[in-house]
Amino acid sequence: MSLLVYTENWDGKFKKLSFELVSYAKAMADKLNLPVTALSIGNVADDELKQLGNYGASKVLNVADNRFDSLDNKALAEAVAHAAKSENAQIIIFSHNNVGKAIAPRVAVKLNGGLVSGVTALPESFDPFVVKKKVFTQKAFAHVQIDPDIKILTLAQNSFELIETENNAVTETYDPQVADDVFSTTVKETNKVTGKVLLTDAEIVISGGRGMKGPENWGQLEELADILGAGLSCSRPVSDEGWRGHEEHVGQTGKIIAPNLYFTFGISGAIQHLGGVSSSKFIVAINKDPEAPIFEAADYGIVGDLFKVLPQLIEEVKKM
Repeated sequence: MSLLVYTENWDGKFKKLSFELVSYAKAMADKLNLPVTALSIGNVADDELKQLGNYGASKVLNVADNRFDSLDNKALAEAVAHAAKSENAQIIIFSHNNVGKAIAPRVAVKLNGGLVSGVTALPESFDPFVVKKKVFTQKAFAHVQIDPDIKILTLAQNSFELIETENNAVTETYDPQVADDVFSTTVKETNKVTGKVLLTDAEIVISGGRGMKGPENWGQLEELADILGAGLSCSRPVSDEGWRGHEEHVGQTGKIIAPNLYFTFGISGAIQHLGGVSSSKFIVAINKDPEAPIFEAADYGIVGDLFKVLPQLIEEVKKM
């Protein structure tokens, strides 16, 4: 028996998200006295794969099959399910991002397992197996019991700290034996955004709302984002007005993000917006309305005119 973790890579590199998953799996495995197996799909160098061992993986299965470059969810789910059976994994862990949300339900069906998405902590008990997750747009917690033998979890980002170990992972080349007819997606062209931090990958995100008063005032937000190497986003009213593109819209009906640091300028904090950003590790809010709901969710807040606060903030960041 083991715990299996599906670890994503970006152009052959792992990010904090994958290390967080392995750290979480290791902490759970220690309580169950089980090993952690990490599954990596894609062309990843050996030294990069071994980094997973630094966070608790005792074995890394590496699938270097170019067919998976199409990111076909059906094929990926087939590969994960095959690895789970091979490793006799009774707990399978994904990230609660777009990839995890797409693959985990398919794997649950293939293995007749129980699925809980958006888990925020280690299980509260193992017999019965009970986990905690946020519900009602992050306003409450639910305690969910999983009865089937196979347990499948998606872990909310920034829910667990990184824990480094001195574990040397054994790396194995793995063939999940996925048939060609399983791959139903064909990639005809790939256009990557360059010179811009992707919101779903950003460790820091700068966000503006209607309090910015117009698209002509976005220059200072762009400057701050550039200095911090941050992603740039906006609230839904801003994208609806056409001030910024819809690809920058974060919230319940836009992109769901979980950066380490999230700055909001002139955003009131409607529940729909908070539903997409509440997993941020730290939220800093700048708004002139002391009664704005955003301050209830913020870890730090400044009540003031953002057009006076923002220039001063930029100057202080430049000094640092």
